[in-house]
Amino acid sequence: VDSLVAAIDAGGTWEVIRTPLMLALLMAGLLLLTELLRAAARFVRTAQGELVSDHISGLIHDRAIAADLAHYETPEYHDRLHRARVDSRHRAVALVENLGSLLQSAITLIAMAAVLVQFGWWVPLALIASTIPALLVVTRFAVEHHRWLMRITEDNRRTWYYDWLMTHREAAPEIRLFDLGGHFSDLYQSIRARLRGERLAIAKKEAGAEILAGSFALAVMGAALAWMVIRTLQGAATLGGLAMFFQAFSQGQKLMRSLLETLGQAVSNTLFMENLFEFLEVEPEITEPADPSSAPTAQALAITFNDVTFRYPSADAPILEGFNLEIPPGQVTALLGVNGAGKSTLFKLLCRLYDPASGAVGIGGIDIRSFGLADLRRLVTVLFQDPVRYSETVRRTVELGDTGTAHNDEEIVSSIDSAGARALVDRLPDGIDTLLGSWFRGGTELSGGEWQRLSLARAVLRDARILLLDEPTSAMDSW
Repeated sequence: VDSLVAAIDAGGTWEVIRTPLMLALLMAGLLLLTELLRAAARFVRTAQGELVSDHISGLIHDRAIAADLAHYETPEYHDRLHRARVDSRHRAVALVENLGSLLQSAITLIAMAAVLVQFGWWVPLALIASTIPALLVVTRFAVEHHRWLMRITEDNRRTWYYDWLMTHREAAPEIRLFDLGGHFSDLYQSIRARLRGERLAIAKKEAGAEILAGSFALAVMGAALAWMVIRTLQGAATLGGLAMFFQAFSQGQKLMRSLLETLGQAVSNTLFMENLFEFLEVEPEITEPADPSSAPTAQALAITFNDVTFRYPSADAPILEGFNLEIPPGQVTALLGVNGAGKSTLFKLLCRLYDPASGAVGIGGIDIRSFGLADLRRLVTVLFQDPVRYSETVRRTVELGDTGTAHNDEEIVSSIDSAGARALVDRLPDGIDTLLGSWFRGGTELSGGEWQRLSLARAVLRDARILLLDEPTSAMDSW
């Protein structure tokens, strides 16, 4: 500005125009460099975000896979899992970006302070003081918002549940038959209305506090600018100095506000990252023995339950108490009982998905807790009461029963024959290469009994010593 004023006063000759022109070219170069760096920063953020998000997903998946089935019986575990899944991926990425933004703003702010200090040592201090109320607002409401979200975790999970009921295939027939759509929609909207009201109440208080903090910052800037105008009128500063002071102070305040907003986001994201750490601290109780015994090698193995007592974490009474059972080697044995008698529970204990509260489960005369988990589970293959319907090809659906071994088509087809599913597979458009389910394009949906036959084929593919069939014909044709 000062060089332009000098050029105007001198009549605009080349000698005086050259200085502001060179400064203008330097500014143009800096602006171009800024755009190049901004594009590079976007690429870095994208690459950074993808890597961090995938890493966090891997941590959550590893911990969820390692967690005991008992954890799934408690609402506290589902709260932890919900918070980890909802917050951690994008919060971790945002936190990394926050740290980069804080560094960037801090560097620029230091440059602004260096510009302002030449007008008076107190000017940078006044700039910082003008934003202290905003700092208090940011930190206070970051903590308050986090506490509120922690408190409503179960409410959020319930809205997800109602949303699932209204949008997923499994519930669709009953929703329509019993005309439940309006009922669940009302429940969803009722919870959302309450949560929305609470969120807006917090936002209202935050907006009021921000207005007060912003007004204080404007008052400080107005006082500083009035002081500089007076100095300019008295000849103690140039017009360019006034322009620089105004730009540096106003930009400094904007930077401070941006830095505080980023700081608030960083505080909030850090608080939410605690949800991830809380979930990652979930430790399985079904653990490997310190000195595992070798798995039995006999083709036929005896199975024993010796004085076994077991209660599910969410149950008030034990489902098994002082239970004893001995199945000799090489026997085909049927376990009969009413619903809830504990038939499926026996299978889960035998696979060591749970441990009994007292007593012992044995295979081949050895307590199964002395085997390595992988060795134990290689001894057993299971058709569960509610088998998973994998949206894979028929071939892959069956292969999932024994991923540790390479199987050729003949072995897969033999397992399908054993399950009585050969006629089913022959009717499918691409045979064993037919994609199953309706999740993905080109998939073929099966009936419940057809899914159960393929699940049985998956179970018998594994060359295991013990075959467990839990309600194996519940969805099949009665004949």
